[in-house]
Amino acid sequence: MEFFAPVASFRDPLFPRASRSLPLPPPSTVRGMLAAASGAPAEPVTLGLAAWSEGRGVDLETYHPIAADGSNPAVAGRVRAIKGGMTVRDRPFLAGLHLVVWLTEPDGSRLQRALRRPCWPLRLGRSQDLVHVRAMKRVILEAAETAAVGHALAPLDGHRVGAAHTYRMATSLSTDRLTTTWADYLWCDEPTGAHPVHGAFKDTSGDQHEGQAVWLLAP
Repeated sequence: MEFFAPVASFRDPLFPRASRSLPLPPPSTVRGMLAAASGAPAEPVTLGLAAWSEGRGVDLETYHPIAADGSNPAVAGRVRAIKGGMTVRDRPFLAGLHLVVWLTEPDGSRLQRALRRPCWPLRLGRSQDLVHVRAMKRVILEAAETAAVGHALAPLDGHRVGAAHTYRMATSLSTDRLTTTWADYLWCDEPTGAHPVHGAFKDTSGDQHEGQAVWLLAP
């Protein structure tokens, strides 16, 4: 399944007081988008994903700080600031985000039907960041010892590409949003060619994703 978002941003929750964002959507965000399509409270599915963006930038955004202790009830919990309880911060964003998702059966067919008539609007990241479905088709994944790593999201032991960066991201959230499951992943800013891989499959679709490494990530 191929998706495209003109603009998207994924704030890194591990840096709550800094305007730091992730360069791709966490697995939890992708599972949330699939849940919006199916209408289910959650979609704890096994999936593989690759993502990259055409560019990035920074804009200014208005925030309404909330008192953690619930104080200042006169303004519904908002912290009283200089300009009416508001503050302005930089917001990093990605432009032209491309996302490819691989789903195993039977979840693949089920969610393919859901994505044709989604229950809720499809979004990636923020509520205004709408995402478009560009293509959906069946492919065969074969176990691989060598494959093109590209921009695939991989577990820490998935490969040894020196240019890869490590990111700690959410894999899934509980329906009450009180519990988050975390994992460490490898991702390459620049696409890389064929490398030895561990625990990976490769796409045999015969199109532009031919030979792409795919790691099936559990929730």
